[in-house]
Amino acid sequence: MKKYKHHVGVIAVLLILCCLVMSCAPKPVSQPEPTAPAVSTSPAAAPSQAGPKFRVGVSLLNRQHDFYKDLEEGMNQAAGPAGVELIIRDADFKLADQVSDIEDFIVQKVDALIICPVDTKGVGVAIKNANNAGIPVFTADIASEEGKVECHVASNNIEGGRKAAAYLGKLLKGKGKVLIVDWPYATSVLDRVKGFEEGMKAFPEIKILEKIDGGAQRDTAMKVMENMLQAHQDIAGVFAINDDTALGCLSAVEAANRNNIAIIGYDAIPEARAAILRDSPLKADVAQFPKEIGKDVVDVTVKFLNKEKIPGMIPVQVDIIDKAYLEKLAGAEGKK
Repeated sequence: MKKYKHHVGVIAVLLILCCLVMSCAPKPVSQPEPTAPAVSTSPAAAPSQAGPKFRVGVSLLNRQHDFYKDLEEGMNQAAGPAGVELIIRDADFKLADQVSDIEDFIVQKVDALIICPVDTKGVGVAIKNANNAGIPVFTADIASEEGKVECHVASNNIEGGRKAAAYLGKLLKGKGKVLIVDWPYATSVLDRVKGFEEGMKAFPEIKILEKIDGGAQRDTAMKVMENMLQAHQDIAGVFAINDDTALGCLSAVEAANRNNIAIIGYDAIPEARAAILRDSPLKADVAQFPKEIGKDVVDVTVKFLNKEKIPGMIPVQVDIIDKAYLEKLAGAEGKK
């Protein structure tokens, strides 16, 4: 009996020791079921909310003009997929405002600048300041004569002027007196006029009466044209350096009932196209492609910022459009 009690006591002690050991052992940690990695919702981490890769300051000549509306649309179309934030300012034809905007962009330390200069020469100081700050500069539509510009993107304006001269010369059957309603403050316009004058050499019996500054705006051009109609009774044709100028001249010509004067415009904005289609004195327009200019200038800016090699100039095609062209275009679109 004692032996049995002894065995029971030993077994009890062993059981107690086992319980103590098990209670002191570390408990196994249950592993959670695998889940998808957590995605941060902070702007820096979430791809859909990621900050822009580049910030680019843009100074437009005028944000309300149809040409620049289309140019801006092209820029925005290219900027989104490239991860570019465009900070766009409207100089509204005011050099002082443009210079101030550029200086503000320099303070903001943007990655690059895209400028459509108000004044080819006057903008040079601001561009040099950007150069000194290490900010690359690109120009669109209008070039700068001063400062370092990495690339200029614009219509082939010399060719556009030549096309305008060829059309007007044939329309006038190689004879007559013509007027250039100018705006000699932008390289784009200087190139258009240069091309027109070159093109007119093919028509020795056509005389250029005057190059007169029409301000590149409709009201100013209309007043200038009214004065020219009084000064010259034998004007046969007009080359207007943009469509605001052409439409201002058109208003003066129609008000004076001088509908025999042929006007050639530049830009091919919708209102000008409508005037051509109604067989007004505005007979044709040099068509630009501002959306392509806007897209190309953003693309070349991104390439430069990504350390890719770029050209110093990208010319964009132009074309001449008249009533026959627009009617054909309308017929083709109607069949779609």
